[in-house]
Amino acid sequence: MKNFIIAFRTELIKLKRSVIFPATLIFFVFVPSMMALLMWVARNPDAAAKLGMVGTKASLFGQSDWNGYLGLLLQGLASIGMIGFGFVAAWVFGREYMDKTMKDMLALPVSRSAIVMAKFALILIWSILLTIIMFIAGISMGFAVGVQGWAAANFSAFSITFFRVAFLTILVSFPVAFFACYGRGIVAPISFVIIALIIANFAGLVGVGSWFPWAIPGLLTIAEPTAGMILTPASFVILGLTSATGVAATLLWWRHADHK
Repeated sequence: MKNFIIAFRTELIKLKRSVIFPATLIFFVFVPSMMALLMWVARNPDAAAKLGMVGTKASLFGQSDWNGYLGLLLQGLASIGMIGFGFVAAWVFGREYMDKTMKDMLALPVSRSAIVMAKFALILIWSILLTIIMFIAGISMGFAVGVQGWAAANFSAFSITFFRVAFLTILVSFPVAFFACYGRGIVAPISFVIIALIIANFAGLVGVGSWFPWAIPGLLTIAEPTAGMILTPASFVILGLTSATGVAATLLWWRHADHK
């Protein structure tokens, strides 16, 4: 436990001195702000006509009330969240190679397992913070642009689903850490995230999304899932095993891989 605390404090110091942390906060405020702007444009046809293409795109989101807006936030979390959380995992592990500090880390009198678990703890806490930021920003911006049709019951159901989707998305971002180590940087893990998102969308379309771990969080956002998109207990088992495999693979890499 002492080694873990030391390693975690070190990770916090590195995070504090980095510009990446505030950049991710801004990103997770920017995304719901743009969604709220689209809802505002959809509710104001005159403004939509003046804005041309922006207005046309906004009209494609269906309902311009709180139900439609909250649904839009959920869908955004499932996709943008994977990109954001995946980037966090890629940076936390990949920066050691980019900054050429990997050999220094291995020479520290701290177990490699403690270092890896401290990094995963940082990813988890950082991602949870980003989730809360997006949640607060999304709701605040919804009120700011005057979205109509607020209902406490709908908000309660949305909140539960929002944090469930976020938690599952964070879990499936853990394997990204292994690709950051294997690729010795952030290019490989970011490429993996993009490929996983593409396959997740395709898997949902062909009806096998409930078996593909990176598609499962997105399926939770569907109000009325069709056949092939309905989640089962096996879906969550697959997601959990995928996450655990990512952590285990990263631990094994740090313990046994050639770091020359």
